[in-house]
Amino acid sequence: MFKKSSAILLIAAFLETLPLIANGLYTRNSPVLQVDEINYNNLIAKSNHASIVEFYAPWCGHCKNLKPAYEKVAKSLEGLVKVAAVNCDDDSNKQFCRQMGVKGFPTLKVITPSKHPGKPRVDDYQGPRTAKAIVDYVVEMIPNHIKRLQDENIDGWLQEANDTAKLILFTEKGSTSALLRSLAIDYLGSISIAQIRNKETSAVETFGVNKFPTLVLLPGGTKEPITYDGEMKKQPISEFLSRVAKPNPDPAPTKSKKSKSDSGDDDDATTTSKTTESSEPSSTDSASTQPKTPPIPTISTDSKLREACLAPKTGTCVLALVAMPEKISADTVPAPGTVQALNSLAEIAHKHSLRKSHLFPFYTLPDAVKDVGFLRSKLELKRDVAIDIIALNVKRGWWRHYDAGADGDWSVTKLEAWIDAIRMGEGAKTKLPEGIVPDEEEQKEKKEPRKEATDKQPEKETEKELEQGEKNEFEKEEPTGHSEL
Repeated sequence: MFKKSSAILLIAAFLETLPLIANGLYTRNSPVLQVDEINYNNLIAKSNHASIVEFYAPWCGHCKNLKPAYEKVAKSLEGLVKVAAVNCDDDSNKQFCRQMGVKGFPTLKVITPSKHPGKPRVDDYQGPRTAKAIVDYVVEMIPNHIKRLQDENIDGWLQEANDTAKLILFTEKGSTSALLRSLAIDYLGSISIAQIRNKETSAVETFGVNKFPTLVLLPGGTKEPITYDGEMKKQPISEFLSRVAKPNPDPAPTKSKKSKSDSGDDDDATTTSKTTESSEPSSTDSASTQPKTPPIPTISTDSKLREACLAPKTGTCVLALVAMPEKISADTVPAPGTVQALNSLAEIAHKHSLRKSHLFPFYTLPDAVKDVGFLRSKLELKRDVAIDIIALNVKRGWWRHYDAGADGDWSVTKLEAWIDAIRMGEGAKTKLPEGIVPDEEEQKEKKEPRKEATDKQPEKETEKELEQGEKNEFEKEEPTGHSEL
């Protein structure tokens, strides 16, 4: 258990981050790409690169156990393979997960491009659920566009399309690295990439190579070869190659259909024809165009609860009573119903705010606040639930309890209908029990202004500890050996 004096700020911060983990296990800061039914086609199916996608449910114990290893996979394969996840517990993704043949959690599927754009090959990953095993398997699935050269065939390869750029890796290794294959995908059609062993002495002497690995860029035509002398990592190599070509967009742009009015012999119209990106929105576009929904405020002390909702003359308040875990860390994931409920309330409040329509306040109320137990007892609410939503009006002496049903329906649609009924004065109300509002003297004693002031410093320290915990989690050792030549 954590002390109330040092936990209030931490609890408030945790609750305010719930919109960030609305997708379930993985936060926006996670190296794992968040994918849903809407953006899967553009980000994964049409991608030039191989991908691995985890289909999971936030409540699944095996999914939680896999999370640290899966994030290591994402870091290890950054820039080489897309490592993504789909929350199948999200209503908007359930049909999509069924279409993908998901029958249990977690399900891992490896997606690789085929000869038909937008129709990739999909394979189930059945191997060990360790970071190293997953990385090794996925690396082997990266498409290979590398030409293997020897002394006897290098001249013929160099003469092919002599005006186009070429890149040669001189190496001691017989296998082709994931990094080189990834670069070949990025520059497919603009830079031909080949690999040659150090034992091919004629080619090695021709290009004056005396150390391995060495990259030699042939810009094309009569231009002199350029030897790369930077770090053997993808980003600096890609910057080096940008001298002669730009990497392919991912996914590849599609040509816009020519309208009937454009058909004809107009030379200007022909020469100025353009290619446009796929009409499907990318994740970046979606993120930039969707308005940010702020979380509903959190009541973190008894005095604030009394002042906002339990004073003798306070009007209608909506309170989300949230059961908090005994220990909060960077990996703490709330119950799916809690996330959905708080996000639904936030959306409803934000919509009314944009309309500038008057709406009573919504608050998150963690059970670490002492009076929550008192409130539950007085209203005869169960104590073993993750979240309860109530509305109360002390001035008029009534309260209402939101019924999520057996299936736990915390959707915007149902919650908004409940809110609208309260606004319109419809539906049955229950009389507030006596003793739920203290007299004025008791209320003054509950405010504790000095205690709140003295608690500020340890709360900041606790927040720093949480941030340090996140940092340490991501600094753990990862699988290596695939991000270099």
